[in-house]
Amino acid sequence: MRNKHIKIFIIAGEVSGDVLGARIMREMPDVEFVGIGGENMISAGLNSLFPMSDLAVMGIVEVLSNVKTLSIRIKQTVDSIISEKPDVVLTIDSPGFAKSVIKKLRKSVIGQELIKNGLRFYHVVAPQVWAWREGRAKKYAKIFDKLYAFFDFELPYFTKYGLDTVAVGHPISDIVYDYKNNVIKNDKDKVITLVPGSRMSEVKKLMPLLQSIVERLITDGYTGYKFIIPTVETTDDYIKKHIKNWRVKPELVPAKSRYDIYSKTYIAIVASGTVSVELAMLHIPAIVVYKMNRITTWIGRLLIKVKWVSLVNILLNRSIYPEYLGGDATVENVLSAFQQLTIPAVRKKMISELQLADNLWRRPEGVPGKLIANDIYKLRS
Repeated sequence: MRNKHIKIFIIAGEVSGDVLGARIMREMPDVEFVGIGGENMISAGLNSLFPMSDLAVMGIVEVLSNVKTLSIRIKQTVDSIISEKPDVVLTIDSPGFAKSVIKKLRKSVIGQELIKNGLRFYHVVAPQVWAWREGRAKKYAKIFDKLYAFFDFELPYFTKYGLDTVAVGHPISDIVYDYKNNVIKNDKDKVITLVPGSRMSEVKKLMPLLQSIVERLITDGYTGYKFIIPTVETTDDYIKKHIKNWRVKPELVPAKSRYDIYSKTYIAIVASGTVSVELAMLHIPAIVVYKMNRITTWIGRLLIKVKWVSLVNILLNRSIYPEYLGGDATVENVLSAFQQLTIPAVRKKMISELQLADNLWRRPEGVPGKLIANDIYKLRS
């Protein structure tokens, strides 16, 4: 029976989580949602407690520099959960913020009372414990009541600690696959898509690099290209100001139109993250770059156990997308990879390898948003 009213406090801290959050909300039209989200979740009916951009921080040094704002937002969120008394707190990615909120709730007297009365903590996106810090799986089991992971291979890392973990497939697969038939098959359209990321901290580091790459391409005779940057609400104003100084100004398009742009893209130069997954699903040749604070880069190299950061490279266990991270993210390295991708045989090989990952992204029983919604609906039985 589905007659019990459910209230969900939903939290998304970045664009990819906001997109998935909106899809979950639309799969549950009879559920009351409160919480924190961006433009997608707001368009689905959420009245966000505060701007999602306040949570879009990544990197050890970057987080420390924003600790005051984050502390205020953690307290504000905890207070709101106590006031709203939801059935489920559903957090999507942004694990640092999610864990801080839940730990504070679990320690508070009122929070403990809510838990006794049935409050549950569900989290979407399993931490990549197979890449680094495997011990996080045990900590997740102590904090969350349920975890929605992307892939089957992730489940044993968490279930061995008693955490109810469900594989739902990659959240964006159901969106991206609708565009596959629209991808331009020839190499005549010279759209170069530049994606500096969705967090302000990463955008500020990558925009100067992208500017230098574009100017070098023009200087080296790569004419006839059209440069496009999809922008999100959290960084749009900054990017608009930055490109005023570019010799060749790229066209800016809203992130909601990005799949139309990706489907026409000849080569993409993108920040490490969800965008590389989207492009891999669409079989678009790409180069992955990332700039971090030197301390963050150094610590990451000490801790990370995998060879790559791009998920398609990790899933297929070989370098499909070239990656240039930290000090390796130079104009010369990117230009060298770019030149290779203008060679038809190299492009064809990359596209065929991207196709090998197609059956790894989706689950036969349904798409992530619906699977998560159906699982939460079990609370009504």
